Amino acid sequence: MTSLVSTPAAVLGHDRHNLVLVGNPNVGKSVFFNALTGLYVDVANYPGTTVDVSKGHLDRFQVLDTPGVYGVGSFNDEERVARDIVLGADIILNIVAAPTLERDLFLTLQLLDMGKPVLVALNQMDEASAHGVSIDIERLSEWLGVTVIPCIATRGEGLREIKQQLDQTHMGRGVPQISEWLAESESLAPQAERLLALEGDEVLRERISAAFPSRREAVYAARRDYISRIVNEVITYENRSESRTARLGHALLHPLGGSAAAVAVMALLYFLIGDLVAQRVVEITEGQWMQGHYEPWMKQLVAHWVPDNWLREILVGEFGALTMTVTYVVGLLLPLVVGFYLFLAVLEDTGYLPRLAVLVDRSLNAIGLNGRAIIPLIIGFGCVTMATITTRLLGTQREKTIATAILGLTIPCSAQLGVILGLLGRTGSWSSWAIYGGTMFAVLVAVGSLLDRLLPGKSSALLIDLPPLRLPLWRNVLRKTWSKSLAFLQEAVPLFLFAALAVGICKVTGALTVITQALSPLVVGLLHLPREAASAFLMGLIRRDFGAAGLTDMALSANQTVVALVVITLFVPCIATVVVLFKERGWREAATLWLGSWVLAFAIGGALVRILGAF
Repeated sequence: MTSLVSTPAAVLGHDRHNLVLVGNPNVGKSVFFNALTGLYVDVANYPGTTVDVSKGHLDRFQVLDTPGVYGVGSFNDEERVARDIVLGADIILNIVAAPTLERDLFLTLQLLDMGKPVLVALNQMDEASAHGVSIDIERLSEWLGVTVIPCIATRGEGLREIKQQLDQTHMGRGVPQISEWLAESESLAPQAERLLALEGDEVLRERISAAFPSRREAVYAARRDYISRIVNEVITYENRSESRTARLGHALLHPLGGSAAAVAVMALLYFLIGDLVAQRVVEITEGQWMQGHYEPWMKQLVAHWVPDNWLREILVGEFGALTMTVTYVVGLLLPLVVGFYLFLAVLEDTGYLPRLAVLVDRSLNAIGLNGRAIIPLIIGFGCVTMATITTRLLGTQREKTIATAILGLTIPCSAQLGVILGLLGRTGSWSSWAIYGGTMFAVLVAVGSLLDRLLPGKSSALLIDLPPLRLPLWRNVLRKTWSKSLAFLQEAVPLFLFAALAVGICKVTGALTVITQALSPLVVGLLHLPREAASAFLMGLIRRDFGAAGLTDMALSANQTVVALVVITLFVPCIATVVVLFKERGWREAATLWLGSWVLAFAIGGALVRILGAF
């Protein structure tokens, strides 16, 4: 019988068996996925959603990593993606965290109730032991009717046994009461779809033609009761004193201690990314390697084959597709991307990132976001383009819109921030720093609060697991960094190439000159800046640090410097971010944000000129 919910062919394979990894958040699925598939992984956006799905291969299997979910259903994008992929699975590898077995068994039993062949990987056995949790593996396997393999994935323990058991996977034993309800409608649809319809999944209920009762509450109650019976027989708890890492984990959530730790982490992040990578490493990769060696070689090569005309200008001119694009991606963006993903992978593996999200949750609620938004906001200080893509992890469309607007308006990328800090330091006035920082913070709060009130719906509550603190496993950190950096570049490079070609065509057709002349009266009359500042703003359209750097050669007063920096930060983000913005948010929303940033930048800049003049 064919499936009622169709999964895109690009996701499920037809020439291989589909091995699907399913588990709650923070159970270690990525370690299993990397161990099974190696480094060569395809990360694709699931059609119709903002959720990424990772695919790889193991022998005769196509391996798919679903989002971390607490249940398969239709309550959010993550559950819908997991549902569609699970319905098309041939074998399911269910990763379960031993320390939270009672919670994780809800998803395990749901998978068994769906009638799918399941293999259970009971991960984090070392942490369960440290918490005084002892699990009878054989008895648990008897209750579930499937093989249960104890694992410590970070050490590689249990991974070989999992590979050996994949060919022997079979259907297990679900909840007896639920099985009786499913038997009443055996002819209507496959068991997995009947179960989800029984649980109230509206998509499946609409597609099953015959009347089919919804017993969601009864199903959940029966499953919870069955879990209680399992837990009473297979788990033994020992009294153990709280470990040092547990006490440290609690301290990181304290308003005072946690805030101090967060400031220290952010300072370390800025030092490593904003200073070490964005300034020193990029000076070598972009300045010495790309501009010093690659670009002259490429210009000489193109000059040998292409005459000195408009085509050469587009290829290797000021905004050349073969020069500026490659320099931007390899020399500037790649070090930042690798540096940020490396730092974030460490924060993820240590278990600190979820605690930071909890710590800032209440503050971000004031601007319509929850604590999870701290991740794209942090990434934005490295690369706003990358951060805009990262807003996919937020729970609702309104949160993605608010975060995208804040990123595009108020967060300077690391390359631009370096130039801004240099210009502010050149004023020799602490008031310049205070005015710039205060203005940007005020705009951030105002924009977030306004959108929170104007956009329909409500932002999602922060539902997040707090994994135990642990030392990062460097092999896993490097794998994450490699796969995420590669996936980002595969998605971003075509966008940058398109942007360079578009700007190059504008340059050779004279459109850039027309735009510069149109901006000049606005820059001089409203902002009281030199006429040549219009060129700096225009350069900011292409690359944000180009715009800020264009101000360095101008003779500006302290007040003019602050006004120019505020406008150039609020001004339309770089063209690569704009292209990603249109791709991620759609044409209508992206155009509104794009045009709104023009109006807001010049309006606030004009108001700031007059406020500073009055004082």
